[in-house]
Amino acid sequence: MRPVPYLSTGGRRRGGDGRLNHDVDPQDKGPQDACGVFGVWAPGEDVAKLTYFGLYALQHRGQESAGIAVSNGRQILVYKDMGLVSQVFDETTLDSLKGHLAIGHARYSTTGASTWHNAQPTFRPTADGSIALGHNGNLINTHELSELVEALPGPDDELDLHSRQLESSTNDTGLVTALLAHHPDTSLEQRALEVLPMLKGAFSFVWMNEDTLYAARDPQGIRPLVLGRLERGWVVASEDAALATVGASVVREIEPGELVAIDEHGLRTHRFAEPERKGCVFEYVYLARPDATISGQSVHAARVEMGRELARQFPVEADLVMPVPESGTPAAAGYAEESGIPFGQGFVKNAYVGRTFIQPSQTLRQLGIRLKLNALEHMVRGKRLVVVDDSIVRGNTQRAQVRMLREAGALEVHVRISSPPVKWPCFYGIDFATRAELIANGLDEEEIRASIGADSLGYISIEGMIEATRQPAESLCRACFTGEYPIALPDESLLGKHLLEATLASPTLGKALPVLNNP
Repeated sequence: MRPVPYLSTGGRRRGGDGRLNHDVDPQDKGPQDACGVFGVWAPGEDVAKLTYFGLYALQHRGQESAGIAVSNGRQILVYKDMGLVSQVFDETTLDSLKGHLAIGHARYSTTGASTWHNAQPTFRPTADGSIALGHNGNLINTHELSELVEALPGPDDELDLHSRQLESSTNDTGLVTALLAHHPDTSLEQRALEVLPMLKGAFSFVWMNEDTLYAARDPQGIRPLVLGRLERGWVVASEDAALATVGASVVREIEPGELVAIDEHGLRTHRFAEPERKGCVFEYVYLARPDATISGQSVHAARVEMGRELARQFPVEADLVMPVPESGTPAAAGYAEESGIPFGQGFVKNAYVGRTFIQPSQTLRQLGIRLKLNALEHMVRGKRLVVVDDSIVRGNTQRAQVRMLREAGALEVHVRISSPPVKWPCFYGIDFATRAELIANGLDEEEIRASIGADSLGYISIEGMIEATRQPAESLCRACFTGEYPIALPDESLLGKHLLEATLASPTLGKALPVLNNP
């Protein structure tokens, strides 16, 4: 029997509450990011701090919770909590996470509620060794997987850790962890080759047992995952910007349908499915950091080109091109370059929005409280403005921005959007509003323009957006714009962020023992 995993009990301080939002109006969420995953195998290095800085670089992908699992070869320690990476971890905590192997996760919930129980990495101890797992993406056959977990043998072979029983996770990641952990007659690596083909949807996984780091990517490669090299080890991460942060060189992307294993014997790779590449085009539009490279294309360059294309498709006489920071900045720069209109900042951003804050009352929202942006009056007064943003979801945020600019003295406000109208929900790892809430689903472009109060409105064409990515159209998922989903969806009753909570039938309840942290 393997040694009992060490459980982190935390309790030294209270972290954030995870109620993080980046909008002018906290009730009007824009497209919420996927998640960020990071893994490192590097004997002799401070793997916990490497993982911390890697997650810090991936914070934009998920701001609800964060966690790190570390192994010293005998046992796994997991520490996780609600809030930002900087809120969850401090120097003392990181110093206690000693080992040669670690994984980390920054979460935005796409299946399962935003609760501590659903924070990742997930953890599962068995007589064959423990497993910790982090997931970026979203699976669409959660109901089918829950039935597979229900059919597994009982918990007789699981370690009795004599710890306080807490409710286990209610998300797709917990189900995958349970399926991987059950491998009494084979290795975890071989078990992964059996389980991964069962999964449908988007997944970029990092996971570990006591001695091996694993990474895998779905056959469509919907979410990014890259492999890097340290002088004394290996790193995997959602984006190559995280590799640069920790001083790792980029080796290559983890290929769609590929499983990678790294241990003292080196790196091994397996093909568990044939690739059918359908990378998420919204990674180029908004999700990824501007300094990321996906499928050989600079994300920043793609966004600048989207702005240039917007200027070609929707020219207008104006005095200033200004971005909605930060996501609209590269496209605004491209629009200014192509149009010859000067580029400038018309908004000032509160750098601390994104930290936990008190939700404003309805009265304060009606008064137009500016939690994120304020207009730079001396820049916009008396000017005709081109305002460039990445997307419009419900329209409330853009309406508030237009009103703010007019109150600051803008003569005209022309809105330009570097993605087509979002009309369909994403089931592969982006938490958009429901289809009924998407403004482009009920109104045409002229009606949207009137709704947000702009003098003109222009969305980039799908063809122009795809051209800017320099990727073949057939290799990109653009379902949120077209409704054409590359992976067939199950019945609507079997989809939904809170499916497992709603059914109250999660087979993991009482089986997977959660790690105790900050009780």
